[in-house]
Amino acid sequence: MSEQHDHAASAPEAERLSLRADCESCFGLCCVAPAFSASADFAINKPAGQACPNLQPDFRCGIHTRLRKQGFQGCTVYDCFGAGQKVSQVTFGGQDWRRAPETAQQMFKVFPIVRDLHELLWYVTEALTLGATRSLHGELSRAQQETGRLTRQSPDVLLELDVDAHRQGINDLLLGASELARADVRHKKEHRGADLIGADLQGADLRGASLRGAYLIGADLRAADLRMADVIGADFRGADIRGADLTGSIFLTSPSSTRPRATPAQGCRRRSPAQRIG
Repeated sequence: MSEQHDHAASAPEAERLSLRADCESCFGLCCVAPAFSASADFAINKPAGQACPNLQPDFRCGIHTRLRKQGFQGCTVYDCFGAGQKVSQVTFGGQDWRRAPETAQQMFKVFPIVRDLHELLWYVTEALTLGATRSLHGELSRAQQETGRLTRQSPDVLLELDVDAHRQGINDLLLGASELARADVRHKKEHRGADLIGADLQGADLRGASLRGAYLIGADLRAADLRMADVIGADFRGADIRGADLTGSIFLTSPSSTRPRATPAQGCRRRSPAQRIG
């Protein structure tokens, strides 16, 4: 299993960097485009396309350091995968939707489309770093190039794009990459799409398990062994992962991977409402 998550020598670091959110270069799109529903994730209801009342004139969040305390936990785990700056600075050429209000509604509709494409790019780029997937590198590279090309299209073209169809083709490729990466893990569990809400998985052996699209909301994963597990699309909201070993977990997005032994509900990727991967 030692070679299954080896990173290829030519890992596309520039691509990975472009898939990190750069809020300084964005016009606060994640604070405007998505709808909020009053819940454990958001303190208020907000329709799509309406600015959050906490968004400041300079596109900064007025409660950024107090988001959790103010009931906006959903904001702390959201990741646009760099789509915010792409739409703001590339798709719309740096036009500020406040200064150019005629761009606003189209910009807000384009943002989730580019966000979905950037998320796919993140997964494909991650798959390319897995040593065990070398036999798929040609197909993965072509998928990466085509998805990148789509992100650079005009707003009108993006609005006509069938993202679901594009996602399905890439999902099949990512599934193949996952199976190759986990091939040497014996007796791995299959929990794809499983309802594990509130499940007692403390200390569970989930090495190499498929948790693709699994619902792990509020699950007890303390000290669980999640090495080499495929967690793409898994919903970890409110899960307790203290002491869990996430070493080498596949498709663990950056907010999670930078804090692998987080306190409950922190550092875990939450499923995007628009996501169809898993």
